Amino acid sequence: MWRTRAAAACVICRSLANSSCGIKRKSPLQNLHLVSRSIHHPCYSSSKFQRPPLRISIQLFSSLNRLPLRKAKLLNVKYGYQFHRNFWLARLASRLLKVRYLILGSAVGGGYTAKKTYDQWKDMMPDLDEYKWIVPDFIWELDELIDFEKFIQALPDADDLAKLLPDFDKIGESFASLKGFLSPGAPGETAFRATDQGYDNDKQFKKGLLGELILLQQQIQQHEEEARRATGQYNMGSSQQKRKVSDKEKIDQLQEELLRTQLKYQRMLERLEKENKELRKLVLQRDDKGIHQRKLKKSLIDMYSEVLDILSDYDASYNTQDHLPRVVVVGDQSAGKTSVLEMIAQARIFPRGSGEMMTRSPVKVTLSEGPHHVALFKDSSREFDLTKEEDLAALRNEIEIRMRNSVKEGCTVSTETISLSVKGPGLQRMVLVDLPGVISTVTSGMAPDTKETIFSISKAYMQNPNAIILCIQDGSVDAERSIVTDLVNQMDPQGKRTIFVLTKVDLAEKNVTSPNRIQQIIEGKLFPMKALGYFAVVTGKGNSSESIESIKEYEEEFFQNSKLLKTCMLKAHQVTTKNLSLAVSDCFWKMVRESVEQQADAFKATRFNLETEWKNNYPRLRELDRNELFEKAKNEILDEVISLTQVTPKHWEEILEKTLWERVSTHVIENIYLPAAQTTNSGTFNTTVDIKLKQWTDKQLPNKAVEVAWETLQEEFSRFMTEKKGKEHDDIFDKLKQAVKEETIKRHKWNERAEDSLRVIQHNALEDRSISDKQQWDAAIHFMEETLQSRLKDTESVIEDMVGPDWKKRWLHWVGRTKEQNIRNETKNELEKLIKCNEDHAAYLANDEVTTVRKNLEARGVTVDPCLIKDTWHQIYRRFFLKSALNHCNLCRRGFYYYQRHFVDSELECNDIVLFWRIQRMLAITANTLRQQLTNTEVRRLEKNVKEVLEDFAEDNEKKVMLLTGKRVQLAEDLKKVREIQEKLEAFIEALHQEK
Repeated sequence: MWRTRAAAACVICRSLANSSCGIKRKSPLQNLHLVSRSIHHPCYSSSKFQRPPLRISIQLFSSLNRLPLRKAKLLNVKYGYQFHRNFWLARLASRLLKVRYLILGSAVGGGYTAKKTYDQWKDMMPDLDEYKWIVPDFIWELDELIDFEKFIQALPDADDLAKLLPDFDKIGESFASLKGFLSPGAPGETAFRATDQGYDNDKQFKKGLLGELILLQQQIQQHEEEARRATGQYNMGSSQQKRKVSDKEKIDQLQEELLRTQLKYQRMLERLEKENKELRKLVLQRDDKGIHQRKLKKSLIDMYSEVLDILSDYDASYNTQDHLPRVVVVGDQSAGKTSVLEMIAQARIFPRGSGEMMTRSPVKVTLSEGPHHVALFKDSSREFDLTKEEDLAALRNEIEIRMRNSVKEGCTVSTETISLSVKGPGLQRMVLVDLPGVISTVTSGMAPDTKETIFSISKAYMQNPNAIILCIQDGSVDAERSIVTDLVNQMDPQGKRTIFVLTKVDLAEKNVTSPNRIQQIIEGKLFPMKALGYFAVVTGKGNSSESIESIKEYEEEFFQNSKLLKTCMLKAHQVTTKNLSLAVSDCFWKMVRESVEQQADAFKATRFNLETEWKNNYPRLRELDRNELFEKAKNEILDEVISLTQVTPKHWEEILEKTLWERVSTHVIENIYLPAAQTTNSGTFNTTVDIKLKQWTDKQLPNKAVEVAWETLQEEFSRFMTEKKGKEHDDIFDKLKQAVKEETIKRHKWNERAEDSLRVIQHNALEDRSISDKQQWDAAIHFMEETLQSRLKDTESVIEDMVGPDWKKRWLHWVGRTKEQNIRNETKNELEKLIKCNEDHAAYLANDEVTTVRKNLEARGVTVDPCLIKDTWHQIYRRFFLKSALNHCNLCRRGFYYYQRHFVDSELECNDIVLFWRIQRMLAITANTLRQQLTNTEVRRLEKNVKEVLEDFAEDNEKKVMLLTGKRVQLAEDLKKVREIQEKLEAFIEALHQEK
């Protein structure tokens, strides 16, 4: 009977095992009660059987953590009691229905296990509170500004994120293997002693990956000391060396083991840095796209760089010395300064030349972290993508052009600073200044003072007590040839702010016969100068086409295989540009924190002094800087140009008519009126006048009229510009107004088509001979009389100069005549007799008349040249003609009646009055036409030119500095600069405190 029941129970067990195949168990019997195991399976170990209590609960376990998921229904079991076999199918069905509870339990257990695994990972991550300053401020404000639920939905899948996370299993294995052969030691020095001297070396690091790495580094340094002691013991004596060959093998083995540990540690650091860089780049890129289109806050290094840019432009008599920190890169020419700077910036951004001076002016490079590797100039909005070769070439070309443009004629180097900003993921935040390389000899093509200029530039930057001097020394040349080390030693004899960098160590290792010499340099025992820290770097193989990545790989490969590291001449933290960049950045920010508040106080005191001086000298004037003064002067000038449109038409026409007649009167009298007046009758007079007027109109008159109009506009414009406005007049604008006036007049050109239309108008005016009324007739006579009297006065003045003073002046003023004047006086008297004898004499003397006059004078003892006779005759006849014409004008006052009858049956002819009326009418019409063109066109064009000139001057700072000068302007400029510097320094200090 027991055997039959046992067989039935086995069937039930097998059916339960098959139905629960998805759940991990030691054997199918684990789901049965212990009583069933002992009764139905005698093969089951009886030693493990215990008498169960009266009510037993069956427990199910998860495949992940074996925790109880759910209690099954309690069974009332009595010891020795057996179930009736008629109900085994019902029990089997009820057990099969419980499979769903097993699946549900497994899911809950899996979730709990995942949470536990996450907690374990979280414990493994380092505590980054000490390094919170690395992350920009806006990252800590994301929880306030960003809806992270939407952000989480936008993140990549778990598989994609898993690829970016480090392999913590392998890291754990690495730590386990390192702990196996490294004994724990006391904490040693940090990676860079110079920058960490001010910090607490006994600081306890929290558990995590970073703590493990620091412990590993300390253990590496301990191994270095052990290897060094072992090497010293090995070198104590050759006799001991022979006896202890095994010690040598032990030393070699220890050194190899140490080197492998260092390389493994370095690779681990590089991998973690790379993974951190990728994660930060992802965060920065997502923020750069603007998830909520918010304005980003300026980074700390950008704020600091702006202060330095303003200070570089600040130059005045009240200049506060600039003692803000920056990293000054100095070195001999071709020592590798630029290459080191490029490795720190992770881009080939500077122009190159084989042995040629390429750095011709200081270049300020601001390094900061950003999502994209780009560069841009301070005064330009163009971004150069440093991941593209064409943009790199364009950037190098732009830097070279700016350097050459900054160098003045006759010079080789310039003191003007070129400001460049470089952003990229993983860049250390700092400000570096690359200076021209120090030279020992001035070669052909250089200015004679090039060497002294470079020294003065270097000293000017290094004498800043807070500047960090990055001294670059070429390791491939003899140390005795170094020039820059003596210069650095003069500026920083204690070495409190100097970092020494030995470049081209790969060439030095090949060429130097004694490797100990490199060790002496790195330990600071060879050069007289002292330094905060010493570094050895490799910046490539000398090929300008090498990429930054290839140079990094070459540098890493070289130091891995270098004997300098294997023999412990160099320490791991003293090599590679990466360690150099970290050390310089730490030192830079330490110096900034120590000195920036002191500088802010100095500028605050300077601001107080300047404000006091302004109140004492200019108590009633606002503090307007040069740009504000220029805007004020610009408005005044434009108001004065608008005043031209307020000039009355009558004023324009009077000025134009008067000026035009002064310009053309000589031509009218000498070339038109006098030749026509020599004719015998009125018909010939009118014909001659018409021909000469037409010729004059076609060739000269329109051009002369336009010139007169343009000169009149200039005079009126100048009058408005230079006219003082009483008490409101400000002398400070006079030079600017004069420059604007001259430049505007130079640019303004009269409309060329105006001459053509003016020619037609003038020709029609001169063809009209009809005088309509007596008033016009009298006006013409008055115009003619004024003209002739003016000419007569000029002629008499010329004659007086020719013959000397008359007897009244001789007696009253006690003056006499010269010999030539006596001869001319005798000639004048003889010619006047000739005219009295013949009042209708022609304008020119005949040859026989000249001979007669000459002989008459010779008879009186006066020798005269024929040319002198003719010259004197011209003036004597001109005076006689003008007097006759004036008498004729008086006769023609009553001639208007005869004019209306065309002088029929009259001996009076007044054609000359008609000529002057035609000239007068042409002048009036021309003045009216020019006035319309001035007011309608030219004044507006002049105003446009003035605006263009002012806009050009506004963009030219040098022009504004030259035109707006004086103590008042300079004091206002100093106040503006000092206030701006102080405000930006205070904002920077506030952000710096927040970062702490």
